[in-house]
Amino acid sequence: MRVIVVGLGVQGHKRKRFAGADFVAAVDPVNEEATYRDIGDVPPDDYDAALCCVPDEAKLELLESLLSQGKHVLVEKPLWAPEEGDLKRIEQLARDNNAVCYTAYNHRFEPHFLSMRNLLAAGELGRIYRCRMFYGNGTARLVRDSAWRDEGSGVLHDLGSHLLDTIDFWFGAPGEDFRIFASNRFENRAPDHVVLGSERTHPRFECEMTLLSWRNHFTCDVFAEKGSAHIESLCKWGPTTFTKRIRVLPSGRPPEEAATLVQDDPTWTLEYAHFTRLCESGAQADLAKDLWLNRLLRRLGKAAAEMAA
Repeated sequence: MRVIVVGLGVQGHKRKRFAGADFVAAVDPVNEEATYRDIGDVPPDDYDAALCCVPDEAKLELLESLLSQGKHVLVEKPLWAPEEGDLKRIEQLARDNNAVCYTAYNHRFEPHFLSMRNLLAAGELGRIYRCRMFYGNGTARLVRDSAWRDEGSGVLHDLGSHLLDTIDFWFGAPGEDFRIFASNRFENRAPDHVVLGSERTHPRFECEMTLLSWRNHFTCDVFAEKGSAHIESLCKWGPTTFTKRIRVLPSGRPPEEAATLVQDDPTWTLEYAHFTRLCESGAQADLAKDLWLNRLLRRLGKAAAEMAA
């Protein structure tokens, strides 16, 4: 498969590297490394798919252009639109032209995320009571100095979309009973620290995200009827550990199984392989998850910005 990269920034360079021999050209209006300045300059016969690493405002118009030509698209998360009808139109356009439209959430390919999903699906923990996640990095200054990133709902849009997608990956879309518990602008114009959660769903969820964690870190704790499961860190920040604990009744120290990985981040390679399989198999576009996330992010983003203000 022949691919182009649209948007040759940090993410674009990653996508180019992991596309390997499939990469044929890059499009970027300002980066001198790019082959083309505009997507319209690329001969349609020269490529089969596009890896789109562009700001949110540019996504819809770009996807419409590519999908109408029958080009497969991988677009960086989240697939943002001001109206729900915009995403439904994109989905139908992809289906009408037999094109794949895939939103990239590379954490789904994190080894311990897959272990958590398999454990939950097996039902070994019984009824799940609650899931708590923390995702933090130290990019507040980089975001503030960016020409376009420090705006809107800030960290909610960036890291929060990953956490909400992870909830969908592990539990299925649990509905829309989420609200903002805390939203702060400690250093940035847009929120750089947000806590959100659900109060009536089963299980309950609590997600904290921040750009002010000077040591990049991720943790997850799932508490359940028969035990608990825990993730500490990600492969890119390794070592990363997955722990399963079995409850002792009526109380006591639980026996536990722990697996620790020290390896390079495999998610980019695995996600690109997944995308190419979708393209080769002619998978039909399904943006149901994107529609759910978009509704949540629009509502929660407004609430986070108002609370932080």
